[in-house]
Amino acid sequence: MSDKIRCARCGEKRPALGYAPVPTELGQKIGAEVCQPCWAEWLQKQTQIINHFGLDLSNPDTHGFLFDNMKAFFYGSNELAQIDTTKEGSVEW
Repeated sequence: MSDKIRCARCGEKRPALGYAPVPTELGQKIGAEVCQPCWAEWLQKQTQIINHFGLDLSNPDTHGFLFDNMKAFFYGSNELAQIDTTKEGSVEW
């Protein structure tokens, strides 16, 4: 895909993701309005959120939580879940 869009998140002119990453209206919007580097950043943030909150991805409520955070990440429509990193690296097993 050679057409470039102005990314909804970073504002740069880059190729769009080009596909709906989730089968929803939000997924269609992200596929058309978000660049590939910003999508890669989201995948990292999503992994952090899943691990930090211990999310069960088979639970539909979890999907809503992730979609709300996805909207916040790309469009700033609400507040992104905060991950407490103050104890990072200090947990002993």
